[in-house]
Amino acid sequence: MNNEFVGNLCRNILLHNEMMRELKDIRIAVVGLGYVGLPLARLFSTKFPTIGYDKNQQRVDGLMSGHDTTREVDDALLQEAIAKHGFECTTDLERIRHCNFYVVAVPTPVDVNNRPDLEPLRRASESVGKVIGKGDIVVYESTVYPGVTEEECLPVVERTSGLRFNTDFYAGYSPERINPGDKEHTVEKIRKVTSGSTPEVADLVDAVYNSVLVNGTHKAPSMRVAEASKIIENTQRDINIAYMNELAKIFNAMGIDTHDVIEAASSKWNFIKLSPGLVGGHCISVDPYYLIQKAQVYGVLPRVMFDARRLNDGMGAYVAEQVVKCMNKKGVVVKDAKILILGITFKENCPDIRNTKVVDIYHTLAEYTHNITVYDPWANAEMVKHEYGIEICSEKPQGVWDCVILAVSHREFGGLDVRSLVREGGVVYDVKGVLPRDMVDARL
Repeated sequence: MNNEFVGNLCRNILLHNEMMRELKDIRIAVVGLGYVGLPLARLFSTKFPTIGYDKNQQRVDGLMSGHDTTREVDDALLQEAIAKHGFECTTDLERIRHCNFYVVAVPTPVDVNNRPDLEPLRRASESVGKVIGKGDIVVYESTVYPGVTEEECLPVVERTSGLRFNTDFYAGYSPERINPGDKEHTVEKIRKVTSGSTPEVADLVDAVYNSVLVNGTHKAPSMRVAEASKIIENTQRDINIAYMNELAKIFNAMGIDTHDVIEAASSKWNFIKLSPGLVGGHCISVDPYYLIQKAQVYGVLPRVMFDARRLNDGMGAYVAEQVVKCMNKKGVVVKDAKILILGITFKENCPDIRNTKVVDIYHTLAEYTHNITVYDPWANAEMVKHEYGIEICSEKPQGVWDCVILAVSHREFGGLDVRSLVREGGVVYDVKGVLPRDMVDARL
């Protein structure tokens, strides 16, 4: 047998054994227990001692009682994690001081001018800096433009901890790929991109994630590459949907049903089938702004991304205008009309109301009438009132309306006879294109 081969084999075995010893010593803290952090923390708890940290006491209390209001983690799984695996959630920062592998999963929103707001990341980095120790690793999952981890986050950890990056502590970046409400592509089935601040740390970060994932990982050559990979995933979807929305505007003007066109075109083997729609939530409608802002710093004007964002941001108002047009054509008086909107969350079968564009439909129609009822069995009425100032019904309302708009295709709406909710001569508008054709007057 070749001596070089034997030598390499022995080295690989030694490296593998060393990695296994390191994995046995991993103690994980997940900072931020929202749509991303909680599912990940629950999953990590099946293999490693894991604590979830969040500043929201109400959120922590709810989780420790065994219930997740976001519905991302089934109560049975959460309760099993607590009872069987010792999973714990806390607002006490000192409880995570003994950990050595910190995962930051906090939101990365934009401000009123669509500029990146890194304050949640900075605050989370400061929290980590207060408890991180020598030899520890901090991994960021929040979606950012390339360079944020090293340029914005780690200096905060250094300053707060007094430790030196890549000498006393290390870092990684593994972008989240959670799809809220998706029960098929759950966190354990997602193939994760990983990276580290040194080759050795990259290997360890990759091994930690690999140990809990069914479909493994893709180890990126650098943290900046990993950051860039995430931001283009959502930007690509934003651009593709914008194209479909532009087509919808064109074909609606021509009197052609857009969904019929898409069905015909999708008969070709390489056509990518997508549908027009409202683009809300905390990912597709937000993340492109991070790359747009950073591109301009480098002197590049990202016209396609910018135009896609502007087009998609305007679709709520466009839908409302189409509804008004349809009502006028059928002789339904728009002023003071009774209108029912089905759904207000940003997507179906999910309680997430962040950046939902259904509110744009509501506010545009509110210029004509105040008789608007919003029914959504998934959304939290108090949160909707707090965020948008809109009163909603969580139980099916009684009565008939001049117009019904299916804005979100929750499963509860699948069995509704929407036509029975509209008075004779009234209008049914289908934003999602899921209702039977003979039931609707128009669709996006």
